[in-house]
Amino acid sequence: MKIAIYGRKLTRQNSVVFEQTLRSIEALGWTPVLEQDLKEQLIKKSNIGHTLDSFSSYHDLKSGFDMAFSVGGDGTFIKTVGYIRDSGVPIVGINTGRLGFLANITPEKIEETMGMVRDKRYTFQKRSLIRVQTEDDLFGEDNLALNELTLHKKDTASMITVHASLDGNYLNSYWADGLIVGTPTGSTAYNLSCGGPIVTPGCQIHILTPIAPHNLNVRPIVIPDTNVVSFEIEGRADQFICALDARKEIVDKTVQ
Repeated sequence: MKIAIYGRKLTRQNSVVFEQTLRSIEALGWTPVLEQDLKEQLIKKSNIGHTLDSFSSYHDLKSGFDMAFSVGGDGTFIKTVGYIRDSGVPIVGINTGRLGFLANITPEKIEETMGMVRDKRYTFQKRSLIRVQTEDDLFGEDNLALNELTLHKKDTASMITVHASLDGNYLNSYWADGLIVGTPTGSTAYNLSCGGPIVTPGCQIHILTPIAPHNLNVRPIVIPDTNVVSFEIEGRADQFICALDARKEIVDKTVQ
């Protein structure tokens, strides 16, 4: 098996976990491949990984990989998804961070987890992603999100108006601080804190949740994830924020 390994930051506390993960993979005769920045950190701080291959973009993982290991918290797991995308490579999340909704395997369970992977005693759970397209190609190739797309006001107390359409048909105009388009995975993230529903991962839906709406009768709405959702934003300010999971871009005047 060929295993991709990703971690955002190597620290004194989690370096032991990376070393243990590599030892376990190599003991099973599998081939670990490190993300390039992670490899450089391991060589510099732990003096390991010199002979291992590396990857640096999702293009490198399009074929030939059997599984990916994300070592960190949920933010690291989400970043790993950016490398995997629609390749179908399963991700195993080893939690060394604070939150463990996605990365839910503790370091103490690494050996047991490797054995379960070897014996194929696991379930493969598919998660839907959001793909964003804008007139100015804000996010380039990095335009996918596991949790949510968020449109939000910037540097002003005034609310914005988000005009939403489904498959080209007008849906609603949200007068609010912003609007969230969440996936089932993201239903327990920003969506939940804004009063949106909790949705099980297997549901093929997206959730539109307004952020602090002016009208009390404007509530979250659940739509099929096959619908193309489009937006136009207007407000007093010249700039707005478009966020895709942990990444954000500033939008001038109008975004579609």
